[in-house]
Amino acid sequence: MSQESEHGRWTISSSDESTEENDAEKPSTSSLSHSGHGKTSGSQYPCSEARKVGHKRKASPVQFNDKSFSTEISPAKIQRTSQEGLGWCLSSSDEEPESESQPKHAQKEAVKEEKYSELNKQPSHRCEDNELPVSQKPEKHYKVASEGQDTWDLLNGGNPFRFFVTKVKGIKSKYNSGALHIKDILSPLFGTLISSAQFNYCIDVKWLIRQYPQEFRKKPLLIVHGEKRESKAELHAQAHAYENVRLCQAKLDIAFGTHHTKMMLLLYEEGLRVVIHTSNLIDADWDQKTQGIWLSPLYPRLPHGTTGSAGESVTNFKSDLIHYLMAYNSPTLKEWADIIQEHDLSETRVYLIGSTPGRYQGNQKEKWGHLRLRKLLKEYTSPIPTQESWPVIGQFSSIGSMGPDQSKWLCSQFQESLVTLGSSVKTLAKSDIPIHLIYPTVDNVRQSLEGYPAGGSLPYSIQTAQKQLWLHSYFHKWSAETSGRSHAMPHIKTYMRPSPDFQKIAWFLVTSANLSKAAWGALEKNGTQLMIRSYELGVLFLPSAFGLDTGYFHVKKKMFSGSNEPVTSFPVPYDLPPEQYGSKAISVLLLDVCIPQDPALGEGETDWESILYKTSSTSAGICQQQNFVPYLFTYLARKG
Repeated sequence: MSQESEHGRWTISSSDESTEENDAEKPSTSSLSHSGHGKTSGSQYPCSEARKVGHKRKASPVQFNDKSFSTEISPAKIQRTSQEGLGWCLSSSDEEPESESQPKHAQKEAVKEEKYSELNKQPSHRCEDNELPVSQKPEKHYKVASEGQDTWDLLNGGNPFRFFVTKVKGIKSKYNSGALHIKDILSPLFGTLISSAQFNYCIDVKWLIRQYPQEFRKKPLLIVHGEKRESKAELHAQAHAYENVRLCQAKLDIAFGTHHTKMMLLLYEEGLRVVIHTSNLIDADWDQKTQGIWLSPLYPRLPHGTTGSAGESVTNFKSDLIHYLMAYNSPTLKEWADIIQEHDLSETRVYLIGSTPGRYQGNQKEKWGHLRLRKLLKEYTSPIPTQESWPVIGQFSSIGSMGPDQSKWLCSQFQESLVTLGSSVKTLAKSDIPIHLIYPTVDNVRQSLEGYPAGGSLPYSIQTAQKQLWLHSYFHKWSAETSGRSHAMPHIKTYMRPSPDFQKIAWFLVTSANLSKAAWGALEKNGTQLMIRSYELGVLFLPSAFGLDTGYFHVKKKMFSGSNEPVTSFPVPYDLPPEQYGSKAISVLLLDVCIPQDPALGEGETDWESILYKTSSTSAGICQQQNFVPYLFTYLARKG
């Protein structure tokens, strides 16, 4: 729904992936609505309304003039004029004039769609500079791998897990020395690119093209997306300007599903690389957020004529990845499955966990979602003494509808999957196993590098939250001193099983899947059927795949510490143990309303609970008050 205010029209947002599965109206992924004052200055790529309004507000903030409030400068307002100490420098791929990066007019149809997909006539305009948000001009410059030998060394020795976080602008350089930017991943240092495929949810095509080195920008690029209707038309209009870009629409036949998978397939002259990560293909996701990346080894091509299971890993990663691609039922992705078949993936040490839309019965149930995780934990882990005292941690950036109480999904079927360890028939009292859910508070967001606009990536609708107030007792704050990212709001999604002292973990999962039934699946028909709405993808780290017979990894004390810790210590990117919300803590739970323009308004005597209830009754009214702007936040306070 939309409301009018003196600032124009604003829209109640949905989550990155459907947060309210039973809403009467499907979440919108179309562009920002036009206000009465003309076209907005929002992003030009299809994405959630929360993202767009956050971006708009960040690019063109309303001035705040009330001197009665605190003048304390938040981290979001501290803008360094020098790059000294931040670990950034000019990229060689950015030094060419803007005109050289513009695509040539195509001699033939620029965008090719799957044959099975009906394509409406699309606008034929080319990408122009004025289509980019102001904040994206001039383009940010990042140190890339070709200019950093330390990154190359890191990939080939010091990180057996091949798990990374993204670089963050505005933090100390030591916290970026072991991190990656998308330009690092696409660097010629990692291979001579032949073609690539990008799977994602939110995509800015022009920005994406500019992340490739100049010499690779005209190589064949397939973009796999889930856009429909107006958003699909927007994406086609973007891609039409590039004759090397093809689009593949993922089928979403179940309501409220999304194509949320984030993966890159990079085919080189030297081999193949797979990248599974948590970032959308937009500038903001690679700038000042905490994101996760699993970067595969360089997979060599198998000898010609090799057949069967050649090149398979101990984790069956190759066949699982091929099965995932085949689930799209796409001729183009069948071509990529054939390419994967031709390569040796035997060095892979992670397990693939995916979700694909559908209703699954029999042995098909265990191929996807949380039942896939349950199956792997049952088969490839071992029981641990006193495991009933080992908690479960879930960390995510969006929350879906889970029912009126915890027994409906979270603390029943989902928890049963997460607490599985080995094939022991011993039945644990699931309610006795602690669940810690990490989700940023209002103060986390207010004090972040991005300020309040960071909350555009942390959607949770008021309609959903009001139906599951019980969930608040499980929440824990975001803190990441171990990786220097306490002020870089998390868009990463991780799940793990730590020991009671949080010094060990039985397993670790990084994935695109948020905390929702749409992502993980929900059992139906008395448990005989699993229904999944969305595409998701992640990788699971198990000790046995890394040669450890202890049943656990040690947790690395500092993510970017030197060689004083065992190489098999796992680099968890945030602080353990997590700190539970206090009785007065406020979470960034509800995504429907307004926040004060000045970050200082989030402090002191502000009665957030009062704001919540005023907001739930008349959202437009509070937005029209002086010194408030139409922005997509509300807060839920829970008194102890």
